[in-house]
Amino acid sequence: MSKTFRFLHILKIDKSELPLAFVSAVVFTLLNAITVARYYDEFSKITETYHKTFVSLFRISGFDPLTYEVLSQWSPVYNVYRHPLLAFFMYPANQLNQVLMALTGTNLATVLTAIILVTCSVYSCLFLFRIIRNTIGVTAYQAYALCALYFGFSFVMLSTMVPDHFVMSMTALLLTLHVAGKKLSSGSALNMWQTIVLFVLTAGISLNNGLKVFLAALVTRRKRFFRPGYLLFAVVLPSALMWGIAHWEYRTYVWPKEQAYKALQRQRDHDDIVKIRQQVRDSIGHADSQKVDRLVKDIRQANAVKQYRENKKKIWNRNTGKPLAKSGFLKWTDMTTPRWETCVENLFGEGIQLHEDYLLGDVLRNRPLIVKYRYAANYVVEALILLLFIVGVWYGRKSLLMWSALSFFLLDMALHLGLGFGINEIYIMSPHYLFVIPLAVAFLLRQSNKTPSLSRPLTVVVTLLAIWLWVWNVRQLVIFAYS
Repeated sequence: MSKTFRFLHILKIDKSELPLAFVSAVVFTLLNAITVARYYDEFSKITETYHKTFVSLFRISGFDPLTYEVLSQWSPVYNVYRHPLLAFFMYPANQLNQVLMALTGTNLATVLTAIILVTCSVYSCLFLFRIIRNTIGVTAYQAYALCALYFGFSFVMLSTMVPDHFVMSMTALLLTLHVAGKKLSSGSALNMWQTIVLFVLTAGISLNNGLKVFLAALVTRRKRFFRPGYLLFAVVLPSALMWGIAHWEYRTYVWPKEQAYKALQRQRDHDDIVKIRQQVRDSIGHADSQKVDRLVKDIRQANAVKQYRENKKKIWNRNTGKPLAKSGFLKWTDMTTPRWETCVENLFGEGIQLHEDYLLGDVLRNRPLIVKYRYAANYVVEALILLLFIVGVWYGRKSLLMWSALSFFLLDMALHLGLGFGINEIYIMSPHYLFVIPLAVAFLLRQSNKTPSLSRPLTVVVTLLAIWLWVWNVRQLVIFAYS
């Protein structure tokens, strides 16, 4: 129990952090107010069709409003293999909303979600600040500037104000790096129970991010990571249990719905065959069963070909590349989407600075896969941020903390750019890995602090970049909100 309380102590906000906590809370509250105000009228209604209402009306890039649905009417509507515990983490908020709906006659899912997002965002900011200020060791002003830079990244900013899981994942990942950084600073390592707690939290929100907890454990423990007892109880058993829970969720909640849907499809197919058969009989004027069957088959095949060709023309199909296989997890891979343009316009483009054209559009609905900026200034800003990142990695190359953060980034790049998982919306995953940029730049600033004549201009550059990103991205958000 004492270990648990010591671990929870990490959530305590020190007096010196109160100004940052207050300012960040105000900023994130204002950002969430934009989302709540935009959707409150429609989403505050109590109905029996929450999924249809939320999914059909919510339009911010490719983010999903499933958290609104879970808080309105609890069910594991998230993909259970990708987010095995997320719906259960949301259960207390759902129960609170049920009480509030009974008392007020209003669905307050948008407001409660905003409270969750603001809380996670504030702690994300605090964890990032602690890593930069205390573990890496730069000045307080530089740490503030780097936090402002990071949360000025467009899709990091968006993650703090949309009803999706990304800000929660970001909080868990930054918490993992914060704990790992403290361990590295003290010369210790993540122990078994810390690894388990961080894995359950992180993987429960997003399963693939659970691997990053093991990467952090590997960096801090090194050879001790491979001790049989630790591998069994901290890695193998929690992973097997998490997968077992996901499979149980699928069999309990998802499989019955899939079977019901398949039964409905079979009934629709049967009704379609009956309808076509009757039309054929009426048209040929006699009941030659073999001829009728042949004509019915030809008509259904022609309809299937027509539907296939129509689907191929739709934007969601055009923006999806060819996978390695058509079944299993490999069906989500993408081997044909252009990588270079994706990196320039989406990974380090849209993820950091919103494009004016097709503003916050969805590649599955109304946005081309590749959108270019109108102004050269955006590419200059992108190149400058990348340059600072690369140089920062060089100066942080001897730090195990830098390698921990970089391993998170490289894992995601292997998944998204290598295998192509989610590559057509890679910018949406920005909160999972872009924190590596301010961490790398922090190492650059720490090195520059040895030379004041270099430190001051670099700090000014970081400050100006942060200002640019906030002005640029908030301006686009306001334009979108009132369009």
